[in-house]
Amino acid sequence: MFKRIIVTLIMILLPFTASAKLSDRNVRQTLEMRTDVLAQLYESNPEAKGLIAGSEGYAVFNNGGISLIVLSAGSGKGVVHDNSSGKDTFMRMATGGVGIGLGIKDYRTVIIFHKRAMFDQFVDKGWDLSGQADAAAKIDDKGGEVNATDSVVSGLTVYNMTKKGLALQATIQGTKYWKWD
Repeated sequence: MFKRIIVTLIMILLPFTASAKLSDRNVRQTLEMRTDVLAQLYESNPEAKGLIAGSEGYAVFNNGGISLIVLSAGSGKGVVHDNSSGKDTFMRMATGGVGIGLGIKDYRTVIIFHKRAMFDQFVDKGWDLSGQADAAAKIDDKGGEVNATDSVVSGLTVYNMTKKGLALQATIQGTKYWKWD
């Protein structure tokens, strides 16, 4: 049942995001977003810099999401960096979930890959299943957030940072990531 709901939500979101083409402007904006998000991450979690430096690679995504009572959905875009080759892969994402919650938020996600197989699987297949609980009330630098995210995929460290929004939720999320051509 849960899997059916997740697949349905993702299938609803995919047509709205899949047709967007990767332009030079998209590349510039995504790389600028990555720089800004990593600076924010290092300021609030200094240990992340060492984790990223010693990892196989990392991904940075700009996400938007909404929770309406028992369902949640979202979409975003980002870039995955391979620390071995130095190559960047631009990707899109769509997420859907079930749980309890209400709100809307604009947030950033950083995923650190500690195992090569996990990095390759993410870039090639792009699925994730995670549990998430958070409370956020934030506009620009005002307000605060508390969140916890745990992926069922091992070999990852995940950081979520709210940019703005108002949300209170506890959900199980399924997310599909795919290459942005």
